[in-house]
Amino acid sequence: MEYFLYILKNFKLSDIFDIAIITFLVYRFLLIIQGTRAVKLIVGLSFIMTLYWGSITYELSAVNWVLSNFFEYFFLFIIVIFQEQIKTALSELGYSNLFRKKRKVIFEDEIEEISIALESLSRFKLGALIVIEKDHGLFNFSKTGTKINSVINSDLIFSIFQSSSPLHDGAAILYKHKIQSAGCFLPLSKNPKLDRSLGTRHRAALGLSEVSDAVIICLSEETSKISLAHKGSFIPIDDFTDLSVKLYKILYSNEAMSFMSKYGTIK
Repeated sequence: MEYFLYILKNFKLSDIFDIAIITFLVYRFLLIIQGTRAVKLIVGLSFIMTLYWGSITYELSAVNWVLSNFFEYFFLFIIVIFQEQIKTALSELGYSNLFRKKRKVIFEDEIEEISIALESLSRFKLGALIVIEKDHGLFNFSKTGTKINSVINSDLIFSIFQSSSPLHDGAAILYKHKIQSAGCFLPLSKNPKLDRSLGTRHRAALGLSEVSDAVIICLSEETSKISLAHKGSFIPIDDFTDLSVKLYKILYSNEAMSFMSKYGTIK
């Protein structure tokens, strides 16, 4: 009790800022790793730390020696294991609402062009993978495809994903009201819980959503069903009107994270 009163007596305004900054950083980190494989890694690291504490308490010298050497390189392990999450955190910090200029948003007619193209593709049982870039730059993925740099047009999107097109197997990346590139390669999801029946397009859509804030639209050529991938999860789509509504909500709403929490990953 005396120690607690001593802390309160010496508590300063700078301590409040100190605690607030740490709380914010931890909160942002937890938001970033939510729904990714990093959560399991944190659980594993927590177990190792508990084991280390136990080795000190119960004088397990062999275990303590091994874990002591492990913790000498602990921060290096953290950087290697969480490299994607660290990059995402730094990107979000750089694009914080406090410092960034607001980027022009996709207009409603452009969402309509996307919806029209996908509806046409579904009638012909053709698949598609469309990425709408937001704040996190996707240049590394965009440069793996063919540069298009054209206005968003339903006919062009339809032609890109024709089976005879050399670009149809990759993704089309949309940014700043244009189709920047097509035929792009995306990282596949490493989520072990994904249904094995999901194809490469769905795995690529989810994979990119795990490492960026992009919105990815996936059209299945087998079932003609559409899914949205965002923040490491899939959102099922009922129809093309529903697609437009949910696209608008995710792209424009400041409550995107709360919207995502209503949906789980497709099984």
